[in-house]
Amino acid sequence: MTDPVLAIDFGTSNTAVAVLEGGRPRLLPIEGGAATLPTAVFLPAGGGAMRIGAAAAEALIAGEDGRYMRALKSVLGTALFHEPRLIGRQRRTLADIVTAFLAGLKSRAEAAAGRRFDRVLSGRPVHFHTAAPDRDAAAEADLRACYLAAGFAQVEFALEPEAAALASPAPRRPGGLGLIVDIGGGTSDFSVFRTGGDGVRILGSHGIRLGGTDFDHAVSMAHAMPLLGLGGQLRRSLGDGLLPVPQAIYVDLSTWAMIPFLYTAETQRAVADLQRHALDPVPMRRLARVIGDHLGHDLAFAVERGKIAANSGLRGAGIDMGMVEPGLSVPVTPGSLNAALQPQRAPLEGALRETLFRAAVAPAEIDTVVLVGGSSLMALVESEARAVCPQARIERSEVFTAVADGLALATAPGAGLGAGLR
Repeated sequence: MTDPVLAIDFGTSNTAVAVLEGGRPRLLPIEGGAATLPTAVFLPAGGGAMRIGAAAAEALIAGEDGRYMRALKSVLGTALFHEPRLIGRQRRTLADIVTAFLAGLKSRAEAAAGRRFDRVLSGRPVHFHTAAPDRDAAAEADLRACYLAAGFAQVEFALEPEAAALASPAPRRPGGLGLIVDIGGGTSDFSVFRTGGDGVRILGSHGIRLGGTDFDHAVSMAHAMPLLGLGGQLRRSLGDGLLPVPQAIYVDLSTWAMIPFLYTAETQRAVADLQRHALDPVPMRRLARVIGDHLGHDLAFAVERGKIAANSGLRGAGIDMGMVEPGLSVPVTPGSLNAALQPQRAPLEGALRETLFRAAVAPAEIDTVVLVGGSSLMALVESEARAVCPQARIERSEVFTAVADGLALATAPGAGLGAGLR
């Protein structure tokens, strides 16, 4: 690729862009003076311009009437991505919305850099969808089409953990091996690399569909959703006995990408039916309030804050559900957090070991583990990395911008990321 090239790390939760200047990456300020932009949009109910980033969250917090959306990257490669829906007085697809987000991002980057960008090198996870090659290919095709529709003339992709390897500190031993552990909002990606006189050499990469939004989902299901009726019982319409409350609404309410699609008449009818049959009507009244007043994202942000606080070991950490009912809250302790996230440990460990297998490297050979991505700050990530590579030093790169830095470095002539650059 020839200059000018815009490097974009389009993330599930946050997005960053960079350019290569004088052989070094330069992050562009795309959110005020900040180098990262929340990957979120707000579409006003009465029409008008779509808001992106912090402005989207501000509109949600202010209680403006409209549709807030986050984690759109997780829907790439699915039928839902191309399904037209009436949003903000217009029939749109999620593809239209992602395209508008990328067009806004392009405009901000050009204003910050003072030049036009027609070419983009975009990061992508090793796998958008685990063990689903057709959906994985469809997801990349979806994202490529959105970039082209947003005004870019040439689009190339590089694997995100391989890009992060380019921007990572070299292993402490000359010729030593490093392991990138990149835990983002929607995926976990890994690369084994060696740094030498000829630069960074990627020995193997792997990835799974597991990330921070999955952690949020697990915490919400274990802590917040029981206060809305999950785990309760229903009286039968006919006959004796009780039935368990179905989980489907709670699963979607705990999933960032699915929350906007719960605000329908069909969901309200289903919740009303649950209220009529609930053995304990109080939690169901709370659920009706969340759906009726469109409080799903407010609750999701509260869950995310509670997760972060408990992960940091803060005393009194919890999920403030006062937006649902005054004074309503649920504690999140390090122990309850660990219990909620326990099922995530096995796939994470398995992915780490699979990466080493693909690189034909033994765990003892890894000199340095480099943690990248906002969700790598979760304690279980470091503990699993230490368990798999106990002799390695643990380092943290620029967790939110390492991929963008590496993508910018990858635009240099001859930088190439092997199979990752295509």
